[in-house]
Amino acid sequence: MTTVAFLCDLGPVRGTGHVMRCVALAEELAARGVRCEVVADFESVPWAADQVAARGFGVHPAAGPVTDALPVLEALGAHATVLDSYVATPALSARLGAGGRPVLAVVDRDARDLVADLYLDQNLGVTPADYPPGLPVLTGPRYALVRDEVLRLRPPAPLAVRRASRPQVLAYFGGTDAYGAGPVVATALARTGVAMDVTVVAPRRELRDAVAEAPWTSGQRLTVTGPPPSLMALAVRADLVVSASGTSLVELACLGCACALVSVVDNQEEGYRLATSTGLAVGIGRLSALRRDTDEAVTALRGVLGDDAQQHRLRQAGWALVDGRGRGRAADRLLGLLESRVT
Repeated sequence: MTTVAFLCDLGPVRGTGHVMRCVALAEELAARGVRCEVVADFESVPWAADQVAARGFGVHPAAGPVTDALPVLEALGAHATVLDSYVATPALSARLGAGGRPVLAVVDRDARDLVADLYLDQNLGVTPADYPPGLPVLTGPRYALVRDEVLRLRPPAPLAVRRASRPQVLAYFGGTDAYGAGPVVATALARTGVAMDVTVVAPRRELRDAVAEAPWTSGQRLTVTGPPPSLMALAVRADLVVSASGTSLVELACLGCACALVSVVDNQEEGYRLATSTGLAVGIGRLSALRRDTDEAVTALRGVLGDDAQQHRLRQAGWALVDGRGRGRAADRLLGLLESRVT
């Protein structure tokens, strides 16, 4: 049986996005009879280990950064490796490909001199022209890595705006909310004064306590939860999803969710600019600025919550952009590399 190993960043600060998009590709490969093994710092985020194990993939804890995980990875004897890491070095990536084993590097707007046979950058607005000439890179939402959970929930057409007596709002910022965006956005939502049902995903107790302390009014009903097993089911039912402009955006777009985005860290800034300027999402600001003043975010949130037509445009834009078949296209290319090495 063909084995593909995945080496991913994971941790309370690094978050879970690298693992989750690799899970999407692993699901596609497993459906084609490939054995998938995932190497990451699972002890730091047990929830992520549970997600990987539940899908039948091998869970291989490797404490610390991926640069220390090579012995664990090499013991697996994989036929190919998928590398998704911001801290991996060119030397490490070259080691992964020793002996002619194909390497697919999942990157974000910069190959960072990693040595690979194929690169994948699913970010909005990216084209091969953004990379060195001749680099074999799969670019843009056409290659978006979307998990089974999302594909099962993707509607056959963008859902109509559901005008209930009160909007349903979901706010989440990845599996760890490493930068504490949840309480800041909760404050902005509360300050809109709009009567709504709000669910905020807050992975840590201190975040949940801070969310509860936002200035909620009597017409606003709050649910605070840790990472739920059915997060995407909550997203597809929401009138508005507030999230970071990172890896989760492609899955929300695939579902046809109306989104309001926060730029949480610097490397999300370009995605935030493109998503908000092209009508894919409403922008409510950079997290660093929102910590000082939520006035502009309050205005933006109040506007979209009261505008059915805008919500519908956002749903249509996302649904049309991400068709859910990107992981299949990526798997075709990776398995093609494997076949070429065998023959």
